[in-house]
Amino acid sequence: MRTLGIGLRRVLALLAFAWLAGCAGLSGTGTPVRLDDTPRIAVISAFQPELTLLLSKLQGARKSTLNGVEFTTGMLEGRPVVLFLSGISMVNASMNTQLVLDRFNVKAIVFSGIAGGVNPALHIGDVTVATQWGQYLEVLMARETAPNRFAAPPWMKDAGIANYGMMYPRPVEVRSNGNAKPREQFWFPVDAKMLAVARELRNVELASCGSNGKCLSHKPQLVVGGNGVSGQAFVDNAAFREYAFRTFQANVLDMETAATAMVAHSNGVPYLAFRSLSDLAGGGEGANEMGTFMNVAADNSAKVLLAFLAAWKP
Repeated sequence: MRTLGIGLRRVLALLAFAWLAGCAGLSGTGTPVRLDDTPRIAVISAFQPELTLLLSKLQGARKSTLNGVEFTTGMLEGRPVVLFLSGISMVNASMNTQLVLDRFNVKAIVFSGIAGGVNPALHIGDVTVATQWGQYLEVLMARETAPNRFAAPPWMKDAGIANYGMMYPRPVEVRSNGNAKPREQFWFPVDAKMLAVARELRNVELASCGSNGKCLSHKPQLVVGGNGVSGQAFVDNAAFREYAFRTFQANVLDMETAATAMVAHSNGVPYLAFRSLSDLAGGGEGANEMGTFMNVAADNSAKVLLAFLAAWKP
């Protein structure tokens, strides 16, 4: 049997590459193919109850699925958007934030969802818009040098944030298009112009009662400012809550926002996050409150996001 000529082999190889690239959603240059080119705002929530109200307000909804993630495009408060669930926790948030940036023409990112309250001045149902987010559980697990005494290795110069027992928070290594060398960074600021719009929001009607008939004893408020922290742990511990407030001056903690913030920063995309307190992260009396007030908090966050989109003129 005769062998194929070099030219024919090359043609077949190119055809095979093109077929594999098409299956993987890649262009001929190896870059991901966008599902559409409309400039959009990516609206992200971690799990379904956080996105329910926003989806109900979406006009002209069209759905597509990538890597098992459902993306819904349409118009929200007159803005072209793409809505999706990141999934719970840091890896899911970072992975799927990058996915939406690769496959849609995203001009800005907004995150909406629930969080654990850290600042003792805040209450369940309040909606926070932090000025910056950090990954507070990026830590060194330090060696115990004496009973209940811990120390970082002398050469580890970046473990300078106050520790919680053996846990010493550290900055993360960041890469981005705008910097030739990786660098260490703890805080990821939100977009200043978007934050300024959030500061001007007034008269957003926040709910005090949920569909389960449970009501808060106070009227929720919108709080713009302060810090937020994220990590891969659900916190329901009063002592650790106090540490997080004291060390990071955090209003809230969650499991996704700082990961999305880092991806947004690395891609040069502005972002802002709305987080409503569903519980007090172990600081309240009795059992954790999330199961009771999750839907109230999720809808309050979504209401502020909708008011923001209506007011924002990018």
